Amino acid sequence: MPERAGLRGLWRRVTGAGAGPAFDTPLAPEGVVSVVGDVHGRADLLARLLPRLPGQVVLVGDLIDRGEQSAQVLDMARAAPGVVCLMGNHEAMLLEFLDAPEALGRRWLRNGGLQTLASFGVGGDPGGADLPRLRDRLALAMGDARIDWLRGLPLWWQSGNLVVSHAGGNPGLPMAAQDAVALTWGHPAFASTPRRDGLWMAHGHVIVEQAAAEAGRIATDTGAFATGRLSAAVVEPGALRFEVA
Repeated sequence: MPERAGLRGLWRRVTGAGAGPAFDTPLAPEGVVSVVGDVHGRADLLARLLPRLPGQVVLVGDLIDRGEQSAQVLDMARAAPGVVCLMGNHEAMLLEFLDAPEALGRRWLRNGGLQTLASFGVGGDPGGADLPRLRDRLALAMGDARIDWLRGLPLWWQSGNLVVSHAGGNPGLPMAAQDAVALTWGHPAFASTPRRDGLWMAHGHVIVEQAAAEAGRIATDTGAFATGRLSAAVVEPGALRFEVA
């Protein structure tokens, strides 16, 4: 499939063929797990996909930004019974804006935060000097319950030898030793170095043309905000398939 204009420069390869030791460990989660890629403000796609997914549903993070329906996505995810939501780098950037708007806010606003502000009915001049006031208006519109929920999102989740995180982390470290930056923003060795502990890593963060699995990595981010395709990996012991909305 040719690149979409809205994704120019964002496509990445998530491959590891021929790099390091071969990865041949069978998938062995404890039950059926459905891993949903980056939603990025596409509540319409999430509403279409969720009813089709079996087992434990896990959202990899980046629920917000870029798409126009971030507030709706947050509320849908919070209300979905039993759904696990993970911290993505975009949730982390929003929280940084709330905590330190003048020092850290502009990065978030440049990377899709404007759409999230609009979804909460907050407008204003993001390039102006009064970022603390913009932060205050967003915090009021979001409310403590949503903000506290975001602050409590876990960085990773595991079932059997399947681990889910937003950006995959450092393949050379056990999960308990991972840091938040590697799990939300990625690690330079992730795409080229298979893990040696038999763990499969399902992740988002890096946009791929099609959700796919290779060398112990399951990539699920198909750029829903621009392509109109939200993907999920449905994983069960010894089997894997993909659903797309």
